[in-house]
Amino acid sequence: MEGAITNVCYNMLDRNVNNGLGDRVAFYWEGNDPEDHAQITYRELLCEVCKFSNVLKKKGLKKGDSVAIYMPMIFEIIIAMLACARLGIIHSIVFGGYSEEALAERLKGGKCHLLIVGDGVWRGTKLLNLKNIADGAMAICEKQGHNVTSCVVVRHLTPAEEDIVPGGCTDYDEEEIHCVIAKRPYKKLGIHWTEGRDTWWHDEMSSVSDECEPEWMDAEDPLFILYTSGSTGKPKGVLHTQGGYMLFAATTFKYAFDYHLNDIYWCTADVGWITGHTYVCYGPLAYGATSVIFEGVPFYPDPGRFWAIIDKYKVSKFYTAPTAIRSLMKHGDEHVKRYNRESLKVLGTVGEPINPEAWLWYHKVVGNGKCAIVDTFWQTETGGHTLTPLPGATPCKPGSATFPFFGIVATLLTEDGKVIEGEGEGYLVFKQPWPGIMRTVYGNHERFETTYFKKFFGYYCTGDGARRDKDGYLWVTGHIDDMLNVSGHLISTAEVESALIEHSSVAENAVVARPHPIKGECLHCFVTLKDGKTFNSKVIEELKLQVRKKIGALATPDFLQEAPGLPKTRSGKIMRRVLRKIAVGDRNLGDVSTMADESVVDLLFKLRPNDLA
Repeated sequence: MEGAITNVCYNMLDRNVNNGLGDRVAFYWEGNDPEDHAQITYRELLCEVCKFSNVLKKKGLKKGDSVAIYMPMIFEIIIAMLACARLGIIHSIVFGGYSEEALAERLKGGKCHLLIVGDGVWRGTKLLNLKNIADGAMAICEKQGHNVTSCVVVRHLTPAEEDIVPGGCTDYDEEEIHCVIAKRPYKKLGIHWTEGRDTWWHDEMSSVSDECEPEWMDAEDPLFILYTSGSTGKPKGVLHTQGGYMLFAATTFKYAFDYHLNDIYWCTADVGWITGHTYVCYGPLAYGATSVIFEGVPFYPDPGRFWAIIDKYKVSKFYTAPTAIRSLMKHGDEHVKRYNRESLKVLGTVGEPINPEAWLWYHKVVGNGKCAIVDTFWQTETGGHTLTPLPGATPCKPGSATFPFFGIVATLLTEDGKVIEGEGEGYLVFKQPWPGIMRTVYGNHERFETTYFKKFFGYYCTGDGARRDKDGYLWVTGHIDDMLNVSGHLISTAEVESALIEHSSVAENAVVARPHPIKGECLHCFVTLKDGKTFNSKVIEELKLQVRKKIGALATPDFLQEAPGLPKTRSGKIMRRVLRKIAVGDRNLGDVSTMADESVVDLLFKLRPNDLA
């Protein structure tokens, strides 16, 4: 699309305001505490974005520079990213929960000298001091020769009267105070403040104009970097550009959710992930949509929170992860049925293949049996949906991502690169580019070519496996590392997981490959039982029978291990790389900076079976 001129922020805001949508609500904000809520219109959002654009200009930033954003799910994260887009500044958003080391790595990798950070955030009953984490990251950067010269701090939890700690960091003050923003008592944050570097967002915004002309960009100029860790190596800075990404985000949003102007749309993803970029910010705003932004977690104050929000805002299009669905299933149907969900029309899933049992529960219980289910497959690298049903148009099969989106030419290949025609299972690859495809790995184009294009010449390699059934439907089987060869038979771990989850006692499970002296590889299954259920020999035998019944004797697990919890990233993805290490007793886990709760690892090592189950 080189040579075309556009501005993404103009298309998200100015165009909608000019077309009469200025007074339309762009976002409803639902805080961690159910009493916290707010809303912002398109006109108000444009005003705030222009003001922060002028703040960035005042700080000397210009087209082609890069800025890091480390914030909770509040309006300011959207305002900051759109202000960057308005000026042609590359935004690099880091999920507000990454460690100091992980944030420092991304600050250096993105060459960011300005960091925008929230002071803190509540996640359920857990308080995170984001500013102190950011301070630690900036200190690491400085030691390694990268200087972050400016840090803009959003006052989200800190009351105006709270003391700032100059030049040093303190532990939380145990004094209980009342925050007028959070509307509930909390521990004093103890904000570290470095004069000359740190400034308050509200102070910066108070002295600038609310008008700012957009910078007109070539369609192939960079829009943002988003780091994805993958299973090995340093994080990769996935770079997306202006025109192609905007077009793909808008088009996939419109058609995959069948969006209409009277819909209320809610994607539960954090903006720190690609789903939040494409389907919280850019896709919905491109169509003048009204969306919900949620700061909290699905289980606070109780497991009915999602459905309470759907009832409150009359959400019609809802998009969440299979992990969340499976976790909520554990708590039974009553938390769902307490709330009116008649407004729902389309229910989407994202992040990993959804097992049929969770798909059916989502459809029958959450959607009252009348909502279309949109099981989407895509990646940070693809920018938007690549495989997806179209609601009302594609007959679905529970667990299948169905067919490619417009412009995506999907192919299955064998290990040696031969095309699989008709039914079969192999590597999922794409045969031609599409507008939203990433353009490079930031600062390392050779890694881009090697990672995605060298394995199969002439194809984009997703790294995922898939099978095609007799009707042509595609079933994503998970990352190719999560497929194993047992006695010459290719087995998908996702398929085994689907079989195990159908057992009435199983709440969640994860399956990995484990070396076997005879078969080459065998299955090691980590099984989390529902509350009140006991892991014993009877359950083990029933689970083996379940897999044999669903898949065949060749897929019978050799190892079944009790797992009170599973190692997950902060976005909720199961870390199968770590589980593979546990399965073989290897404590050299590598980088676990993205893990939400490291304590579960020691527990799984203790429960690891040495002998065949």
